[in-house]
Amino acid sequence: MNKGSDGFFSFLLKDRIVAGPNFNRWWVPPASISIHLCIGSVYAWSVFNPPLIRELGVVVSAADDWSLSSVVWIFSVAIVALGLAASIAGKWLEEVGPRMVGFVAACCWGGGFLIGALGIYLQEQGVQITLSLPMFSEEPLILSIGLYLLYLGYGVIGGIGLGLGYVSPVSTLIRWFPDRRGMATGMAIMGFGGGAMIAKVTIDRLLAKFYKVPEFLGEIDSVNLITEGGRRFVDVSGALVEVVVVTVNDIAKMIVPGDPGVYIVGTGSSGAAQTFLFLGIVYFIIMTIAAFSYRVPPEGWAPKGWSPPKDSKKTRLITKNNVHIDQALKTPQFYFLWIVLCFNVTAGIGVIGVAKTMMIEIFTPSLPAIVTAGFAGTYVLMISVFNMVGRIFWASMSDFIGRKTTYFIFFSLGILLYLSIPFTAKAMSVSPVVTYLILFYAASMIIFTMYGGGFATIPAYLADIFGTKYVGGIHGRLLTAWSTAGVLGPVAITQLRQGSMENAIENLVSKISPEKFQEIYGAPIEQLSLLVKQKTVTISSLMQHMPEGTINPSTTLYNSTMYAMAGLLAIAFVANLLIGPVDKKHHMKE
Repeated sequence: MNKGSDGFFSFLLKDRIVAGPNFNRWWVPPASISIHLCIGSVYAWSVFNPPLIRELGVVVSAADDWSLSSVVWIFSVAIVALGLAASIAGKWLEEVGPRMVGFVAACCWGGGFLIGALGIYLQEQGVQITLSLPMFSEEPLILSIGLYLLYLGYGVIGGIGLGLGYVSPVSTLIRWFPDRRGMATGMAIMGFGGGAMIAKVTIDRLLAKFYKVPEFLGEIDSVNLITEGGRRFVDVSGALVEVVVVTVNDIAKMIVPGDPGVYIVGTGSSGAAQTFLFLGIVYFIIMTIAAFSYRVPPEGWAPKGWSPPKDSKKTRLITKNNVHIDQALKTPQFYFLWIVLCFNVTAGIGVIGVAKTMMIEIFTPSLPAIVTAGFAGTYVLMISVFNMVGRIFWASMSDFIGRKTTYFIFFSLGILLYLSIPFTAKAMSVSPVVTYLILFYAASMIIFTMYGGGFATIPAYLADIFGTKYVGGIHGRLLTAWSTAGVLGPVAITQLRQGSMENAIENLVSKISPEKFQEIYGAPIEQLSLLVKQKTVTISSLMQHMPEGTINPSTTLYNSTMYAMAGLLAIAFVANLLIGPVDKKHHMKE
């Protein structure tokens, strides 16, 4: 669809939404914030992790439940799709305008949730596809169609909606607020951080509303457990039914508190499918209304009484010229900014994806009375709060101290804070006092203000370097850095965590005799790998049988990740220092 088209959707196009002479520019930010509040719920993804990895077991993971690593990657796919969609949509946005892009975003984001709801429902029903591939393996290949639909819906289609919704307001707000570029982008992108805060509370309530406890068979000592193929079974009326065992250590991890003991697999519900369905409908409605509220300023419009800033040392990086999208990709400044955004996001995004799980694993073993599932949920909520506050605070601050100085603060302070987390975790394992929990909490909250601030400040940084005419398209291309970070972050945190967890389990098992192991798990120690894969052997269950004084290794599962993140910030620090004005040969001739 081209500009000026008379087609069915022509009322969505840019030339049909030009504001009149008396239009108040402050009507635009609420529409932008509304869309970002909806798509910002992606940062609450970690709230879905516990129910999604317990769709069948509900109280704890069953053998056929999805693994944490497979679920975390859905978030990564969404972020990758966001960046790719934004890189394409940025140029399209300049042609058709923010209303069209915003409406398509509503269809994709809302529709992605609906497809995801179908995928979760099929998982609950045990729907699978079995493929026989004798040329590759004698064993049949079993595919979880529900997981693929979740990837397709939330990950791919929803991710496209994220990218379209993210870029739709940015260039529009920069043009409406040339006098406060940082504040303008901060207002819009603030909503992206705040979206997780609202979503977290909403998702928790919806999950609790639709939650159904599985059938309880009794305490573990009162039930005759049978282990076959790494799975646990109980004979009920002459038939073997699969069960899961909830230990005392697992209680704090349950979404809705229950009793330790034995529960029948597949007889409960996590409430995730119903939650996805509800959110998909609500997000579509809100985003559509917001998209229809967009207006763009007339060509050459400027705020009354405002004039471009005069040249000075402070404004050295603020150009009065424009750089075309294609020329921007030929400048070193674009790639330095790409590194700045990519590594800043990588350092935070992997942590956000597993925030709730990380809080529980590090602090619940030492402070079980304080760090419950509810406490961890509140931690996710506070991440959203500080993420949101950081976006408007740092973006607005950058209008006064400059974008380059702002990122200098991000990276120098961020390196120190990431390095402090392993120290805090180790100290907690040795001496479990609340002080270390407070230090961890404070460090991570400051980190997330700068994480959010980095997102909100980058569009203004781009406008300073490349001008405002094509900032939407250039910003879209730069968001491929976000896509890359969406892979790097989760890969780092899941792979490093998985390696640490496997080593921890092997160390704990070495402290148990083979006879004792056989007695506890109903299988020989030689089947450890299978038992771990089937979630029968966990750190939590092993700690039940460790000698007094044994330190729970869960507290150190994320140490290597934090060291890696600090290293990435050091690289971004150097890239930011190298940014200077664009060579005049790249400027457009007006």
